[in-house]
Formats: sequence, structure tokens, C-alpha cells
Amino acid sequence: MTMTVSELTARLRSRLGEKFPGSEVREMISIIFENLKGWNTTDLLIKSDQELTPFIVSKADEAADRILSGEPVQYIFGSAHFYGMSFKVNRDTLIPRQETALLVDIIVKEWSGKSDLKVLDLGTGSGCIAIALARNLPFSSVTGVDISDGALAVARENSQKLKAKVDFIRGDILALTPPQTPEYDIIVSNPPYIARSEASSMETNVLDYEPHSALFVPDDNPLLFYKAVADYAAAALKPGGKLYFEINPLFADDLKKFMATSGWTDVTLERDMQQHYRFMIASR
Repeated sequence: MTMTVSELTARLRSRLGEKFPGSEVREMISIIFENLKGWNTTDLLIKSDQELTPFIVSKADEAADRILSGEPVQYIFGSAHFYGMSFKVNRDTLIPRQETALLVDIIVKEWSGKSDLKVLDLGTGSGCIAIALARNLPFSSVTGVDISDGALAVARENSQKLKAKVDFIRGDILALTPPQTPEYDIIVSNPPYIARSEASSMETNVLDYEPHSALFVPDDNPLLFYKAVADYAAAALKPGGKLYFEINPLFADDLKKFMATSGWTDVTLERDMQQHYRFMIASR
């Protein structure tokens, strides 16, 4: 059957609104139309009376069915927005979060005006942080490291599509060999940081679809990845260089104490949009 844009959006709002808050529903509908029609939110308003083909209506309904069954809309269409760019994502990669874009903001603001920087992103996933930094820190040399071959394949595809020069290599954050001499100005990491005990309070669309290896740490060792990255960065950062973490707010105090007693200086915590401590910055 044919429907107008406004009729279909009303039906999608009604269906998705039974399970998700209004802000998420609006974003989901926007993503559906962007992928099925190539439209943005302005197009949705301007073309509200336009009739849609039965094919588009059926595809939109199919997407809604999958969303309601728990599948993230970003995985349905294989793309996610981050820092003004569209990234390929699949079940080998986490879906980039708004919080992570704030971390990129912090780094870009601190280092803007400087060029020829050496940047290392540990646990790069889809490559979103590494690519965003490569695009916004001119003439920088950026490397992304991940243990997942699937994630690295996605990251390389993203860097090619977005014309960002990033060297993606396979490596285990827990077993990195420090360089002989310090070589990086910036080391950034958004490692696994959710304690296993937190899984019971998480949404099923995260638990059932996103890679657990990129999400979880043991309850008895929640700072596992941070300690490994900090030890590596202590040897790999140049004088004046900085280490940037996205963190679990539950362990912010413990991590800050560890950093302060491990020779790091100017250890600071930064809040996210919900005013949770989400980022840590440290100098060597």
C-alpha cells in the first residue's frame, strides 16, 4: 500500500514509541529515512505529503520490526553517525556513542593549532576516534590498534571511505611492547570498562548484539585495561604528551588514585552530558 511520509512517520512513532523514548524514536526514524531515501530531517518536513512506494513502506516496517525485536538500528543499516561523519559498523564493532565524540572534542580543542602530531588510539574498534582525530588534527600521523581482525577490517574500510590516513594494526592492549624511545604526543583509549555485574541492568539491544569483548571487564579487575595502557603510555609518550581515557564513572576515583600513584601528573576528570565523570586526562 502507498502512504504519505507523514502517515508512515506517524505509524513508526506509534510503534517504536511503545518501547523507546521520544528522542530515540526521532533518531531511529531519521536513520530509517536517511538510509531508505537519502533524506535528512529537513526533507522529512518538506516532503511530508509526498507519497511513498509500497517497497519503501515495507522496508520501513521491516526495520521497525527488527528494532522492536532488539536489533540496533545502526546494525540494521550498517552505519552510524559520529563527529559529523557516517561510519560503517557491524557486530564486530561497538556503535560509536555521543560521549566518545566529547572525548574527541577535548583532544581537538587542546591540540588545535599544532601539526605533525603522533597519535595512538588503543582499542580502535570501528576507527571512529582515530579517523576523527586524523581529520581534525592537520598533518598528524595516526595509528589505531585493535585485537579484532573483524574490527580492523571495518576501520580500514572507514578510513578509506572517509579519506583519512590512519595506520590500523593488530595488537593486544594487554601485551603491548613499549617503544625504545618515546614517540607519541597523544595516546587515547576507550577500552572495555563495564563490569560483568553491570550486565543485568543493561539494554538487551546492547547485550545481544554488540561485541562483549569490547564491553566487559572482570568484576575483580575493572581497571585491567587502564593499567595496561597507562604502563605502556608511560614509556611511549613524549615529554609534554598526554594520555586520554574514556572511563566508567563507577571506577573514576580508583583510576585517579592509581594514576596519581603511578607517576602521572595533572590527572583530571571531565564530565559527560549527564554530568558523570566519563573522561580522564593525564600528563607524564
